[in-house]
Amino acid sequence: MENRIEACLRELKQKNEKAFITYITAGLPDMDKTAQIIKAQESTDIIELGIPFSDPIADGPVIQQASYEAILAGSSLQKGFELMKRLRSEGVKKPIVFMLYYNTVVGCGLEKFVTECRESGVDGLIIPDLPLEEQEEIKEALKGDDTTILIELVSPVSKDRIPEILKDARGFVYCVSSMGVTGQDGSFHREVINYLTDVKKQSKIPVMMGFGIKTADDVRPMKDIIDGAIVGSHFIKLMRASGFDPKEAKRYSDEFKTELNSL
Repeated sequence: MENRIEACLRELKQKNEKAFITYITAGLPDMDKTAQIIKAQESTDIIELGIPFSDPIADGPVIQQASYEAILAGSSLQKGFELMKRLRSEGVKKPIVFMLYYNTVVGCGLEKFVTECRESGVDGLIIPDLPLEEQEEIKEALKGDDTTILIELVSPVSKDRIPEILKDARGFVYCVSSMGVTGQDGSFHREVINYLTDVKKQSKIPVMMGFGIKTADDVRPMKDIIDGAIVGSHFIKLMRASGFDPKEAKRYSDEFKTELNSL
């Protein structure tokens, strides 16, 4: 069976459209609201669902706080799997990627984790604290079934390692556009254009840009290089400001996707 992420991106390429991806923390402010926000984003192509962790080292203050509040509200990896089962049972077919830290995977047990991902309909995994050299175990566990795939990240300091990182990459490449943590104010790395161009030249799969993006216009300088954009911290801020209103999630999703494809 074709992986949902790869099927989605193939269809977007056929339509000559760029992908729009948003991030939401599972359980912020609660699981019901998370489900409503996911379902409301009709124009979003892929959802990143953050599994909260006590020490999210790749994330800035916005997602750190979101993670903290979600944990206090009872969110967990198991609750994330339950949410996925609920969404799939309610007919949500949109690709959903778990963004989580490797401690969470190890705490669950690798085999059990992969089985749960497959059974609940998790399409991909983004694990920011798992370097290429330490991915062998999880890649081995994911082999033989395309339901769940590992998404690779590259950053502006990955230049010499890009060919190695992308050798067997699946789905899309997550390009960290700035040095530091998520949520920085669009302070893109000064060499970002050259860096993204390098990645694009060497990648056989779509290239997505994340970290610091708020509006579609933020990616205008890179529009001819990238295949899509990821919005995380700004989306969390918008949700907070609206009282986690699914209608605001829909409005933002519709607007960003339209603008992204008319750049």
